[in-house]
Amino acid sequence: MFSFLKKGLEKTISAFTGSKPADKKITKDILEELLLEADVPYEIVQEIIYYLPPREIVDKADLSRVMQTYFMYDSKSIEAKPFVMMILGVNGAGKTTTIAKLANLFKSNSKSVILGASDTFRAGAIEQLRQWATRLEVPIIASSQGHDPAAVAYDTISSAVAKGIDYAIIDTAGRLQNQKNLASELEKISRISDKALSGAPHQKILILDGTQGSAGVAQAKAFNEIIKVDGVIITKLDGTAKGGALFGIARELELPILYIGVGESKDDLIKFNPKEFVDTICDAIF
Repeated sequence: MFSFLKKGLEKTISAFTGSKPADKKITKDILEELLLEADVPYEIVQEIIYYLPPREIVDKADLSRVMQTYFMYDSKSIEAKPFVMMILGVNGAGKTTTIAKLANLFKSNSKSVILGASDTFRAGAIEQLRQWATRLEVPIIASSQGHDPAAVAYDTISSAVAKGIDYAIIDTAGRLQNQKNLASELEKISRISDKALSGAPHQKILILDGTQGSAGVAQAKAFNEIIKVDGVIITKLDGTAKGGALFGIARELELPILYIGVGESKDDLIKFNPKEFVDTICDAIF
């Protein structure tokens, strides 16, 4: 797991090692430069330095302890079968691929999965999800472009209940004509899901593109205002040196980071472990 994470964060690690002076102790000034290079937001860099002990030379254990405090948010624990996940995010963030990775992850843990293609705004989204369902050999509830997305969610959850399926993963539209339309649609899907199964959706997960770095925070805040988000999955971390942005995302949203995507393969999704992530960053710095 650790080496898998290290491989996925290769470009972020390079941002540290490439800027680090050879054979020098890490002072607070050097640390500031290294953290900014990896897209850790400036305000958080200043906070990290402020909460370190007053000596000029930075100790690895002290830095690790301070950094881990930014990821103290836990995901809520709910027992439900089916466990219904509503997936949110703009087009291009890797939403559909992440749904497939989640389905594959659950299947590899001997859990049954059904997919719901509730992004009926874009015909390509339905077809893409259908192709993944075929490849992963999981059932899917899908209709045609323009069909009522809430009805698709209802049918997906009802099917999961009837067949005793463990996980129902519902895709949603990434962008409609305006924010009001998007808000209305997401609220309706959530409301109708609760009618299909009381308490559903049990988890509303936002997919964020890791290559956007700190810019993703504004996007995440907008979605969180539209519909209360329960957690975040960061995609494409293998393709960016901006892994430091995770500090800003966690702190600004006060939400747990659930998983991170570190590649294109169906297996390239790992459960986010704050200690392992911070240790990887600290190893690169020191």
